[in-house]
Amino acid sequence: MRLTSKERDYRRGGTHSDGDRDLQEHRQRIQALSEETAQSLKRNVYQNYRQFIETAREISYLESEMYQLSHILTEQKGIMEAVTQALLLQADRDDPALGARRAATDSHGNNPFLPLSAKEVAASEEGRQRRLTTLLEKVEGCRDLLPESPGKYLVYNGDLVEYDADHMAQVQRVHAFLMNDCLLVATWLPNRRGAYRYDALYPLDGLAVVNVKDNPPMKDMFKLLMFPEGRIFQAENAKIKKEWLEVLEETKRSRALSEKLRLEQEALPRAAPPSPESSNPFEKDEDEVEPPPEEEKVDLSLEWIQELPEDLDVCIAQRDFEGAVDLLDKLNEYLADKPISQPVRELRAKVDERVRQLTDVLVFELSPDRSLRGGPRATRRAVSQLIRLGQSTKACELFLKNRAAAVHTAIRQLRIEGATLLYIHKLCHVFFTSLLETAREFETDFAGNSGCYSAFVVWARSAMKMFVDAFSKQVFDSKESLSTAAECVKVAKEHCKQLSEIGLDLTFIIHTLLVKDIKGALQSYKDIIIEATKHRNSEEMWRKMNLMTPEALGKLREEMRSCGVGSFDQYTGDDCWVNLSYTVVAFTKQTMAFLEEALKLYFPELHMVLLESLVEIILVAVQHVDYSLRCEQDPEKKAFIRQNASFLYETVLPVIEKRFEEGVGKPAKQLQDLRNASRLMRVNPESTTSVV
Repeated sequence: MRLTSKERDYRRGGTHSDGDRDLQEHRQRIQALSEETAQSLKRNVYQNYRQFIETAREISYLESEMYQLSHILTEQKGIMEAVTQALLLQADRDDPALGARRAATDSHGNNPFLPLSAKEVAASEEGRQRRLTTLLEKVEGCRDLLPESPGKYLVYNGDLVEYDADHMAQVQRVHAFLMNDCLLVATWLPNRRGAYRYDALYPLDGLAVVNVKDNPPMKDMFKLLMFPEGRIFQAENAKIKKEWLEVLEETKRSRALSEKLRLEQEALPRAAPPSPESSNPFEKDEDEVEPPPEEEKVDLSLEWIQELPEDLDVCIAQRDFEGAVDLLDKLNEYLADKPISQPVRELRAKVDERVRQLTDVLVFELSPDRSLRGGPRATRRAVSQLIRLGQSTKACELFLKNRAAAVHTAIRQLRIEGATLLYIHKLCHVFFTSLLETAREFETDFAGNSGCYSAFVVWARSAMKMFVDAFSKQVFDSKESLSTAAECVKVAKEHCKQLSEIGLDLTFIIHTLLVKDIKGALQSYKDIIIEATKHRNSEEMWRKMNLMTPEALGKLREEMRSCGVGSFDQYTGDDCWVNLSYTVVAFTKQTMAFLEEALKLYFPELHMVLLESLVEIILVAVQHVDYSLRCEQDPEKKAFIRQNASFLYETVLPVIEKRFEEGVGKPAKQLQDLRNASRLMRVNPESTTSVV
């Protein structure tokens, strides 16, 4: 069968359309796979990034631990070498023949460390001191800090570059002078070649040297640790870095050995000089002067006493504060009944230095710069150890500073969102909960130190001032309504009563701090009511109120009943009429609302302010009614004005007096006089304006 050209074109077009549809489906499938792959890559990258951050943090921790371990191993190596050298010297003193044989052996072995003759040693010492003096003349500001002493000499010096320990950024070029007992660091003077300015001086006893692993481009570096800081320096090349590390360790070792030998020599009993024999044969033995009694010796050879300074260093480095204080208590108990001899003084000097280091670490633990998380209990460990060290006053001061910073941070982190009352609820919860926890922790930590409680009361007052500042800024400075301010103050008072659980009453403090703001709020709201009353008085037509619907009348009855006006029904007429002026009704509702909110804010310091404000508000309405009654000529309107005056004098004012007496606890004579007066003030009958 032959196809027409149209049929062939139709079939060809249909084939093409099926191919296009397949291509579009493949394209959509590929796009979906591409998007899915992209999302999967994003998730993998995010997960890998988090793992990378955690790994980097762990590497940083591991690196710091490796540095500490390297420092400890180096110190142990130096101690072992110093002990070995001391034992050899002691053996030489005990057995001179053995020392001679060792010296002979060293001479045959070409030992480069042979002892020099006295003259050579003196010449070498003099040359090194002269060289030290010459070099230090180039350093400004170190002459007074480095007093000249016969035993001080220069060991090594050279140029270094200091880097920032946190960001590894170059800080400055320095020149270091290593002496036999200290390390002097001086900075370069830019305009004077070969001259330096004093920067720092570190005794070798408290200096630790740590090798910094090369990490290009940061290489040839080493770190000096001096509690509580550390500095990183870069040498010119690897050889000079190695020389610095070796000479620092060797100098520290020699310093420790010489100090130990000096202490041993001082501890040895000194022989009294022989007295010249008397040539008088008739001198009696009884006349001879008896030698002074020997000082009672204290046994300090116990192993734990010998290792006490090193054990304290280890405890401080490992943050084992309790173990360090236990060692100190053990030593104090051992030496309590022992005489104070020279070895005991030297031991005390070493221990006191560790006590200062321990105190500095504990003070740093309590500083506000540390993390404030964990609440007051997080400070208990450091506080208790400071108290055991006899630093109760310092512990109290630091504890309260730490908690003040924590409270301040908590208040600052509180978001100001939503209604003011909601924010005040959050603010009071955060502040008073923190204050209560701090008070309980303070009572636990300082139970045996009654002298610290006055410091806590002073701190509580300052903390309350911080709270009131935040409270007033949100409640009073933002011009909130009096009802909102009253609710906020009520919430603060209720939270303040929680502190009575621990015997702490700060209500009078919050009253003292808020009295100025509450006075301002009362006077401001009083002025608003007076202005509104004057405005209504100026438009007064002395007409009855028509509420139009029974619902509106019922609502007004309920409002007046809530205001305390129980006899309002006698002033209602037929249908929806009220036999009172709109001005008088509005004044009654506004005045009673002001009184209710003011009584929520009331405390004795506000008595006269509240009473004077009420009198001023009532005077505006009463004087207007009195003036209208005297000036009105229409008999019907005059009768209506008398009815409104009767409502004010016989219903509203007694309700105000009763409610004021209930809220305050005593009657107000000014309100009684105001109600009993038949005329508040004389008014000119010819005047056409109300007198206020």
